[in-house]
Amino acid sequence: MKNIISLRDLENMVRNGQDVRNLPADAILTPSARDFLLEMEVRGMKPAVTSSADDGASAPVRSLSSKSSRSELESFFNLPYCQNLKLQICDIGRRLWQRAYVDGNGGNIAIRVGDDIALCTPTLVSKGFMKPEDMGLVDFEGNQLCGAKKRTSEILMHLQIMKQQPKAVATVHCHPPYSTGFAVAGVEPPTCMIPEFEVFASVAIAPYRTPGTPEMGKLVADLVDKHNVILMANHGVVSWSHNNVEDAYFKMEILEAYCRTILVASQLGVAPKTMTAPQLQDLLKIKQSLGIPDPRYGLKECELCDNAEWRPGVTCAVPPKEEAGAGKDPEAEAAVKAITEQILRKLNG
Repeated sequence: MKNIISLRDLENMVRNGQDVRNLPADAILTPSARDFLLEMEVRGMKPAVTSSADDGASAPVRSLSSKSSRSELESFFNLPYCQNLKLQICDIGRRLWQRAYVDGNGGNIAIRVGDDIALCTPTLVSKGFMKPEDMGLVDFEGNQLCGAKKRTSEILMHLQIMKQQPKAVATVHCHPPYSTGFAVAGVEPPTCMIPEFEVFASVAIAPYRTPGTPEMGKLVADLVDKHNVILMANHGVVSWSHNNVEDAYFKMEILEAYCRTILVASQLGVAPKTMTAPQLQDLLKIKQSLGIPDPRYGLKECELCDNAEWRPGVTCAVPPKEEAGAGKDPEAEAAVKAITEQILRKLNG
């Protein structure tokens, strides 16, 4: 009777220090066991032991790069690990489409999967109806390495973010209406209003350039060291995450809900209330502990809520203190006093 080798059998062999390549010639491998051995061959080294529940979809031990052979890249592109990430991209694409964050074939998504390679969405396909086989593999210069469909035309922006920000694991670009409204107006959303926004998002605006060009990507990438959500003037929004693609998508939900809430609050006929500076400091401490960037770390309390753009009837809860005598001219003060006294004498004549 022929031996049937499962993934669990191979895992046990690894734990016991046995060579998993030393199998009986007549052994029959289960599909997950074959994927396990294929991953080992692609890596050129012993793969990490995963639980059987993972079925080979755990992260590879060693990342590939654009310099890896074509056969290695093709094998990697078809591993359960990449298949799982492709399914995640499809899921996020459907959520973007269902929430009307994208229209037509707009929006794009990318996930870093190696030293200088990334999975990405195809061009001219609605984000709501993508399939795993639609995805592509590209290097960080935008060259397509794998995939039947042409990669998104805006991939350069995603790749420039990843090159500039090594912590960027995934990026999402879309056109949520309320957030994009702020981008079209060239106005950063005001701060100090809602905790979730303060903790999870840090927003800046990049000037407009033609979508898909290196110039557009550079203007966005220049901001990602201190911001994880970028409003793209007259275009849309892009976010990045140091965790995963779902987390990058969450940034979009948080920003869009915030922009919508601020616009509603501004129409209620009363000045929106803001949190105090100490309360905001508490939130920034949480944010910093989560590894999320924000340019306000280390600022004084009176600087935290400053916003030079649009603030719907609110002012900082802690106004800046004016130094004693600052901005006063003694000679001018004396002249004003003398003129005032002279006018009073004439009136009392």
